[in-house]
Amino acid sequence: MRIIIAGAGPVGLMLAAELRLFGVTVTVVEKLAESTGFSKAGGLHPRTVESAELRGMVEGLRARAERKSSRLRSYQARARGIPLAHFAGIRTIRLDRLPTNQAGFLGIQQADLEDFLAQRAIGLGATLLRGHEIVGLHQDADQVTVSVIGPDGRTDLRASYLVGCDGGRSTVRTLAGFPLDGHEPTITGRLGDVAVPELLENPGAGWHRLDGGVIQVTPLRVLTVEFDSPPTDRADRDQPMTKAELAASLARVVGRPVDIPAEPQWVSRFTDNTRLVDTYRRGRVLLAGDAAHIHSPFGGQGLNLGLQDAMNLGWKLAATLQGWAGDEVLDTYTAERRPVAAGVLHNTRAQVALMNPSPQVTPLRELFTEMMDIPEVNQFLGAMITALDVRYDCGEFLPPAKVRTPDGTVAARELLHSGRPVLLDLSPDSTFAHAAARWGDWVHIITGESDEIGSVLVRPDGYVCWEDTSPDDLTITLRTWFGG
Repeated sequence: MRIIIAGAGPVGLMLAAELRLFGVTVTVVEKLAESTGFSKAGGLHPRTVESAELRGMVEGLRARAERKSSRLRSYQARARGIPLAHFAGIRTIRLDRLPTNQAGFLGIQQADLEDFLAQRAIGLGATLLRGHEIVGLHQDADQVTVSVIGPDGRTDLRASYLVGCDGGRSTVRTLAGFPLDGHEPTITGRLGDVAVPELLENPGAGWHRLDGGVIQVTPLRVLTVEFDSPPTDRADRDQPMTKAELAASLARVVGRPVDIPAEPQWVSRFTDNTRLVDTYRRGRVLLAGDAAHIHSPFGGQGLNLGLQDAMNLGWKLAATLQGWAGDEVLDTYTAERRPVAAGVLHNTRAQVALMNPSPQVTPLRELFTEMMDIPEVNQFLGAMITALDVRYDCGEFLPPAKVRTPDGTVAARELLHSGRPVLLDLSPDSTFAHAAARWGDWVHIITGESDEIGSVLVRPDGYVCWEDTSPDDLTITLRTWFGG
């Protein structure tokens, strides 16, 4: 039983590592011969960091995040204080007021995260095939056959399932026939990884809404957004972006020529093209990350959304393959994750609307800015941007409680490092542990005491699916999610 994952970005590598926790054979197929080393995204939101906490990865991620240039560290030191996030470039969202033990923003570049997850996935036993391009697929009732062209020519790989984690222009999505519906782009964004000292002086670091558009300035990156129109000709869109194009965009947005003193290390375009597939699964082919949902990058939600897809899908695929659950559990992947993506698409479109420099939008933006100072509004937006408001029908995310077990006191989330579901029985006579005994090969059953939470059954992705009711209710929940 093998899973093939298309795409060795953070989402595909996270999924590979999750599957390997359960002993599933995983092959990751990546078109690029080596990682580009460039980063679209720059960090992890609290819910994603909480998920990393489940797997014991936070310390390693924070250590990797510290490996930055001295210039960026200096900028971050000056910016320290109240942790803030932005909505539509209005940077007043108080992350320190959100209900989480991982408040703030774990600033790790996407390239560093990708390297970290590649080492984790390979260390757990995943196979990574770089320089291999998927050019065809066929599925039947029993398996998926994937045609791949690599350094040694064309070959066919067979697997129980194929997961497309291959980005917004997903080959897997196209070959498998997933419809992708949504809204046409209205803007053109450009970014360059380059220091532009005069912009750090004027208009200064941060987000700025100007007559010509929107600009974001950091010590090592500049970003522009123009609202006149998106690239309309595909040939133009596919042409490599240049320093001259970035400089021209900067000049239009800030209203003066801008000197870019060095060649950017990386440049890229983006739009607010907004699309969502109707289902995340067609037979034995599934999608995760940008392959399933496309939207503008505002709020930094895309990477986090995809990593949460991987956390949700990994254990469900493993449980289905190993017979602990059936198709009905795998189908909850779409049911749970698609509405979350729809919410992100909605709020990113709202951000584009609020960023528009049109004078007609200015009164609305000013009113919205004032409303963001209302604590309840601020917290609502913060929870939405960071995915802390995500709650599935089964329940909420496991809180950061301490538990006294026979082996000592531990954080409840540490009990999920192996990836297995956890039944935490805090009853005085181990009533729930006895009721769950038949699931002991799959569910990690732990007895103990806690002053902060009651008995809970926690899925491998950290969501509580049963809370301290009756043994009969527990048995029903175990059957629903873990078969038997």
